[in-house]
Amino acid sequence: MAGRRAPRIGLMGGSFNPAHDGHRHISLRALRGLRLDAVWWLVSPQNPLKPTAGMAPLAARLARAGQVAGHRAIRVTAIEAALGTRYTVDTVAALRRRLPRARFVWLMGADNLAEVTRWRRWPALFALVPIAIFDRPAYSLEALRSPAAARFGRFRGDARRLAALPDMMPPAWIFVTGGLHRASATRIRRQGAWPAADGGGTSGERRQAETRHGAGNGNQDTVGAAGRAATGGSTP
Repeated sequence: MAGRRAPRIGLMGGSFNPAHDGHRHISLRALRGLRLDAVWWLVSPQNPLKPTAGMAPLAARLARAGQVAGHRAIRVTAIEAALGTRYTVDTVAALRRRLPRARFVWLMGADNLAEVTRWRRWPALFALVPIAIFDRPAYSLEALRSPAAARFGRFRGDARRLAALPDMMPPAWIFVTGGLHRASATRIRRQGAWPAADGGGTSGERRQAETRHGAGNGNQDTVGAAGRAATGGSTP
């Protein structure tokens, strides 16, 4: 283990109700631009800011996310259930305690920057981890004029230094423009393509998701070992 480079891990949280190609698009951009070893999709058992009505079961959302991810470096996990956390700031703090060598980066869309002030102890999140914010259609102006962007404006980094963000001392954030993807979970649900009644996927796929992702899954590599340490045996 001596001399081994610290793993660089992007964290993307959310309900993933459902996961879609937009999540994958941002993850692939993050893997390349931030030079990450992995991106973990932290599928929330129940987002505190989202209603329970219309929320597909966790196992169904995990199964769908596993289908959409389609990349060996994108790991799907319900790690919050294993950590006993509910809020993003607590999840990140727990991961940092368990994996002190890892270089974590929080990944989120511009729509989240616009509303992050609704999150529990949101300034503490900026102080815990560097944040990469990816532009989304119709949200960039609102996001960059948001109270969060104003409060932490002096900590905004140059997008040309995106690859260095995982090594920056927080608070540090970079707004990533271009490469927009128009997929939206809200639109998918409104179109009836994600019926919460059956959650998507076959019953067998949902059972497999419960087994694979209850505390996570992954490859047997440096990031995998880190994930097993974080979850007490399983890898996100």
